[in-house]
Amino acid sequence: MKVTPDDYGRRCQFDHFCKLVLYHEAVDYFRERKRQRGWETSFETLPLSELDTLCTIDQYPSDSFIFPAYGCELQISDGLVAAAFASLPQPGQSILILHCVLKLTDGEIGAVVGMSRSAVQRHRTKTLETMRTRLTGGIAE
Repeated sequence: MKVTPDDYGRRCQFDHFCKLVLYHEAVDYFRERKRQRGWETSFETLPLSELDTLCTIDQYPSDSFIFPAYGCELQISDGLVAAAFASLPQPGQSILILHCVLKLTDGEIGAVVGMSRSAVQRHRTKTLETMRTRLTGGIAE
């Protein structure tokens, strides 16, 4: 097979064309990477406060203690707090659940529980003080 000069010239042109296309693809790739680096931030450069907003912690029902009262539930994930809450009397637990979960006032809690507003306030403050004492171990603040 004999190669003609015209055929050789076409092959050289095609070779040059292919190399030019590959060169421009590489230029486009590096330009795109440079643009992305301008937008992206490395995790190593982020402060800890921003890193904390990026992570999530899975919450499973088995990880918390559930205390029901009057159709609503209070979930406590800390074992020490749950033990202190469980040691409280049942009326005090119910009043705290209604106060903390449903954000009811003392008068509204009294209507649900069947007590006067002042009795609810007395039970709530006494129960909170008892729980605070148990959590601090009886140490005066």
